[in-house]
Amino acid sequence: MKDFFKLLKRFVPPYKKYLQLSIFMNILTALLSLASFYLLIPILQMLFKIKEVNYFYMSFDFFSIDSWRHLTTICENNFNWYIAQIIETHGSGSALLALALFLIISTLFRTAAMYFSAYFMIPIRTGVVRDIRNQINDKIVTLPLSFFSEERKGDILARVSGDVNEIEASIMSSLEMLFKNPILILIYLGCMFIVSWQLTLFVLITLPIAGYLMGQIGKKLKKSSALGQQQWGLLMSQIEETLSGLRIVKAFNAEEKISERFHEANNVFRKTTNRIFRRQQLAHPMSEMLGTIAIAIVLWYGGSLIINDHSSIDGASFMYYLTIFYLLINPAKELSKSVYAIQKGLASMDRVDKILKAESTIIDPKNPIPVSFSDKIVYENIWFRYREDWVVEGVRIEIPKGKTVALVGQSGSGKSTLVDLLPRFYDVQKGQIVIDGVNIREVRIHDLRQLMGIVNQEAILFNDTFFNNIAFGVKQAKQEDVIEAAKIANAYEFIMASENGFETNIGDRGCKLSGGQRQRISIARAVLKNPPILILDEATSALDTESERLVQDALEKLMKNRTTLVIAHRLSTIKNADLICVVHKGKIVEQGSHNELISMNGYYTRLYEMQSF
Repeated sequence: MKDFFKLLKRFVPPYKKYLQLSIFMNILTALLSLASFYLLIPILQMLFKIKEVNYFYMSFDFFSIDSWRHLTTICENNFNWYIAQIIETHGSGSALLALALFLIISTLFRTAAMYFSAYFMIPIRTGVVRDIRNQINDKIVTLPLSFFSEERKGDILARVSGDVNEIEASIMSSLEMLFKNPILILIYLGCMFIVSWQLTLFVLITLPIAGYLMGQIGKKLKKSSALGQQQWGLLMSQIEETLSGLRIVKAFNAEEKISERFHEANNVFRKTTNRIFRRQQLAHPMSEMLGTIAIAIVLWYGGSLIINDHSSIDGASFMYYLTIFYLLINPAKELSKSVYAIQKGLASMDRVDKILKAESTIIDPKNPIPVSFSDKIVYENIWFRYREDWVVEGVRIEIPKGKTVALVGQSGSGKSTLVDLLPRFYDVQKGQIVIDGVNIREVRIHDLRQLMGIVNQEAILFNDTFFNNIAFGVKQAKQEDVIEAAKIANAYEFIMASENGFETNIGDRGCKLSGGQRQRISIARAVLKNPPILILDEATSALDTESERLVQDALEKLMKNRTTLVIAHRLSTIKNADLICVVHKGKIVEQGSHNELISMNGYYTRLYEMQSF
């Protein structure tokens, strides 16, 4: 139970006013239920002549303490006196009709209180789910890439969806277990003991059986909502896009943009869910209201048939007792079910906490140093490993400002790892990377990545317009700047040939575009950011010849007067690089210009000859 109370303490406090209102409505529901049916006893006794009682009108003195002390007795007596007057003046049939109307009115207030008790729980339910999803999403965009290399994307999505739903059910069940069902059960049982303690002892034995049977019969079907499902799919799509494009989100310092977009869609989904749940909560009060109307009609008609019969059994009290017993079954059933839901919710919370409580190893320094790039970038004796084996061993590279440095080598040699260390997607274990003599670990992550633009082998785009994809990570981008970036990237013509120009949606991950078009949009995004440092991670390796020519031309425009770190498989694209470093098993085995490396007749020469062949 300790974990259970921790769960409540974590998520419920922001909604405590709704919880207080719901508790008040639950108490009011129980009292109205007992009061409305309790007043039937003397009425039935009068109608069926079970007990001869002469009632008289009792006055109420507003300023008398004694009158306030006996308020319940005065109200009960005056009500019965009024019914006796109806019987005496208009006959028993009119009294039964008045009784039926009274049942309808009292049930209206009771079911209204029941509905509002559930109504005030819905903002807690949807609010807690929204808060957990927001926390998970915000955590995802702040965790380092190393965390996700150990996790499966589908499993993370399952935690956001299925596990969060289990937590929702757990919290709701726990709140009802603590603040609804026990209130109803205690009030109903207390009244049952007053009416008949012998029958109540028997009920305590048979109640679990009755609760089980009612639970099997009373399973409710939930009405699905197409709109709610559509918005849920949008949320999941954004989560999936965030995970797929996390490298670009971090490189363009767009964590805040992604969070704001998710918060907005999540809030819309919450409002839709509020409407759906509130309509669903009307089902039970409405069914009970209609059932009570039917009982009132049967009571009036059946009572009229037997009104002249004489009986020694006090049926009025027994009917009242059965009514309370009927009211008791449902909260007892829900109480037993909630225990299992809580256990499932706690298990799901453990899975979600694996994300929420994960600690990021890529953090800002306490006293960050301002950074500006005017001289050079130096990899100083870099060592790095993901697990046990070293992936990068003792690498030293110097990248002067305005120069192009290319990394070549076989797949798995450590080229991409070397590049990922510069924007601090990962941190080195030994050595350091410095920019103008400043260790990048002493610089704010946002400031460091602001210096860099990245174009990956796979263009990471979002389900949005051309304009928003190019302007991604740039606040308040101007239309003319986006157009100019598209022209430099050789993307302007096919953008303008689309249906709505720059406002055309490119589909999920740019699925409406060819590979070359996607890559040129990615290049345009880097052009608009205009970073002093450019990272090209095999930006042309997956393209056909025509697309490669257009993309390479765009890259050359982008690289002009810019410090560039290039990973390339096609050696023909980096022949003019100022420095080519050959990476083999995590080490720099050769470096120099293209002609110098060819003259060495080593690793680079063999790679070049293989591609030439």
